Amino acid sequence: MTDKMKRTVLAACLALFLAVSAAGCGGAGQGGSNAEDTEGRLQIVATVFPCYDFARQAAGDAADVRMLLRPGEEIHSYEPTPADIRSIQNCDLFLYVGGENDEWVEGILENMGEDAPETLVLTEEVETVEEEIIEGMQEERGHDHEHEDGHEHEDGHDHEDGHEHEAEHDHEESHGGDSSEAEHAEADEHVWTSPLNAAQLTDRIAARMEALDPAHAQTYRANADAYIGELLALDAEIEGIVERGTGKPLIFGDRFPLRYFAERYGLRYYAAFPGCSAEAEASAKTIAFLIEKVREEEIPVVFSIEFSNGNIARSICESAGAEHRMFHSCHNVTSREMEAGETYVSLMRANLEGLRAALESGEE
Repeated sequence: MTDKMKRTVLAACLALFLAVSAAGCGGAGQGGSNAEDTEGRLQIVATVFPCYDFARQAAGDAADVRMLLRPGEEIHSYEPTPADIRSIQNCDLFLYVGGENDEWVEGILENMGEDAPETLVLTEEVETVEEEIIEGMQEERGHDHEHEDGHEHEDGHDHEDGHEHEAEHDHEESHGGDSSEAEHAEADEHVWTSPLNAAQLTDRIAARMEALDPAHAQTYRANADAYIGELLALDAEIEGIVERGTGKPLIFGDRFPLRYFAERYGLRYYAAFPGCSAEAEASAKTIAFLIEKVREEEIPVVFSIEFSNGNIARSICESAGAEHRMFHSCHNVTSREMEAGETYVSLMRANLEGLRAALESGEE
């Protein structure tokens, strides 16, 4: 059974659950508060860490914000529980990313009918680009993304200086050579990985909270503006690191959920898989390609992302003499990170040392 079929079955089962339990499911879901504790307070539910963090920064102590994805849980295997659905149904504002991994959401909201909460979809609040399959990257088996070689992205940027697509014929063969299907490619969902997008999303979420809860509008706006200031400072710091760097590409022996990050700072990159791939084992051809890139361009660092075992990146490092580092895409956090109060800003700042090392900027 394909992932899409699984999501369809899941949505049908959840619709049945809603029909059976619609009358009388007033309790808050896991992590929620008792009804008397939340009465009168704005209730916000977010699917993943980025929208959860942006909302809680704006909320401060004036509203309740809950994240459905448990700390340490992989988003690509997430399935909502009945308690999760009750939380969605009982909240005032539901935040989710949108796109292929959130197809289950649409069925749930549709079956809630007039009882559905107000929603904000991250991918509808910023400009998106298509998920990208680049030179050397192993496409997920059975995936239906289609791309033209040398394509121009939706944002108008071409990558002639970034990805030369040296193996054009291999790429065309793997996609059947039919460029007409490129229009069906999915949008890359990881919109928050650009700090500028994160600032825009924080602003949009705060604005929605202000409209829903005018009594605390000034609090939400002041909190959001303060966090946006942190995000803009982070963006400026990253921009400085990149400007002082050598322009070498980033190498990820892993998925690459950082397309918007790369686009924002004009970074070249090579990776084993696209951002939404569920693949865990790269082919010998993919690994050999990445090893050769590290050697050719004398790249000092190979990255893996959070919750990855890092085996592919370590294998490349051992063969090419590079250093292995983790780059946090902020999709989710561990229980320890959640308890420590980590934020999007703090997690992204923790990436800066590795970014400096990868670009050999020599800056402290």
